[in-house]
Amino acid sequence: MALEEKREKRPPVTPMMIEEEAALRNGSRGLPPGPWAEAAGPRPRTTERHIAVHKRLVLVFAVSILALLAVTMIAVLLSVRFEECGAAADGPPRAGGNGSFSGAARQSPGVGQTPVQPQEEAQGGEAAVAAEEEEEEEWQRRREPPPWARPRLPRHLRPLHYNLMLSAFMENFTFSGEVNVQLEVRNASRYIVLHAHRMHIEAVRVAEDKLAGGVRVARSFLYPQTQVFVVVLNRSLEVQRSYNLKIIYNALIENELLGFFRSSYVLHGERR
Repeated sequence: MALEEKREKRPPVTPMMIEEEAALRNGSRGLPPGPWAEAAGPRPRTTERHIAVHKRLVLVFAVSILALLAVTMIAVLLSVRFEECGAAADGPPRAGGNGSFSGAARQSPGVGQTPVQPQEEAQGGEAAVAAEEEEEEEWQRRREPPPWARPRLPRHLRPLHYNLMLSAFMENFTFSGEVNVQLEVRNASRYIVLHAHRMHIEAVRVAEDKLAGGVRVARSFLYPQTQVFVVVLNRSLEVQRSYNLKIIYNALIENELLGFFRSSYVLHGERR
């Protein structure tokens, strides 16, 4: 009996104690079950699965942006290509920087022009380039630019009168021209420089007045850098004498506001 009295007497287990013990195990800090216990309980953290899903969404978004940029660039390139093809189909071939152009546009209808073989034309072009380089070297030795490389036309010639004749061909938008210029010589020189651009020169003649004989032309060339045409003579023109310069040429009727150009308008839905 003495041993039994020494044992510790435990209090009776009540339903409240069971609920408190269950709340402690569930992590509700000893609060009785209810809305307050649910609010005070720990919230679930983001799991690795959620992180993987987020990474996949970001990757898909980045890939879609790159695909959109690639499609946009392809569309821009195709549109530019279509515009170039349309411009080439709409207008005639453009003249090169040296005034020459290929195809049927070089030979205008109604213009009697002797065909030149490609090999002969290439040899003539090489000879002209070589002669032009020699002329430039000569002017470099003089330590001054040649007349055709200067920004303004030389003043040794004075034009007195122009006589111009043009023939336009609307079938292929080309034209042929013939100009006669009466020149007065102020200073002796064997160079004639005048403005010209995007033209094909067929013939050049220089005559002294109308009664005297002609002056032989050594060579002629276009200089695209300053947009001029240069005539080099075998001898210098005499001071205070009058000469006649005749040039026969052909070129394109341009599709822009340059030189002899064409324009159009729309009336009742029809382009004219």
